[in-house]
Amino acid sequence: MNTNGPMLGPDEIERAANRLEGSPPEATLTWALQTFGARVSLASSFGAEDMCLLDMLCALTDKPRVFYLDTGLLFPETYTLIERCRERYGLQAIRLTPLLTVEEQAETLGPELWKRAPDRCCGIRKVEPLTHFLRTEAAWITGIRRDQTPARARARVVEPDEKFGLVKINPLVRWTHEDVWGYIRTRDVPYNPLHERGYPSIGCWPCTAPVLAGEDPRSGRWQGMDKTECGLHQ
Repeated sequence: MNTNGPMLGPDEIERAANRLEGSPPEATLTWALQTFGARVSLASSFGAEDMCLLDMLCALTDKPRVFYLDTGLLFPETYTLIERCRERYGLQAIRLTPLLTVEEQAETLGPELWKRAPDRCCGIRKVEPLTHFLRTEAAWITGIRRDQTPARARARVVEPDEKFGLVKINPLVRWTHEDVWGYIRTRDVPYNPLHERGYPSIGCWPCTAPVLAGEDPRSGRWQGMDKTECGLHQ
């Protein structure tokens, strides 16, 4: 539960969602900054969508609030990209970490928990630190697009996040894969080189695999398991 609670009521959220539905992402980000100020943050996995939002946000404010979940299991390429963002944008992203290191988790719960109980692993390494962080936020910004998964097809540009008790802002919901990469190329935005090696969606290295052309872009996440989300957007 967010101890500060959302700053907007259900009717205000609905009005904002309707008004911003056809607006460009920059307009949604501007509204978010004006509405929530220092109590709104961009959640970044440093994937392609998040890099677009980061680039936009840095053009709108010289003090963007950006956080990321360092599970201890990110790809080396992801850590390198974080450093590039520090150099390119002067970004000082907020690093969220689990209570247990990977080694402590293995000692306590056994090795490679992600293979035996992936939901529990995601809960420890992602959901718990995110829940703790969002308790002091009024809103968070994500890179969700409607065409990514059937569950995300219902996402609104602004919506109440009942799980975390605040407002969720999705500026790119109407964008396509082509929109994302068109923006990256036009603006020369840095991106993870794994995208060029068959990884359209990038998470922790044990649970992310490349996919073939034409396959579901998220089919490389938790391959062979009945799992499609880490729990952050459910």
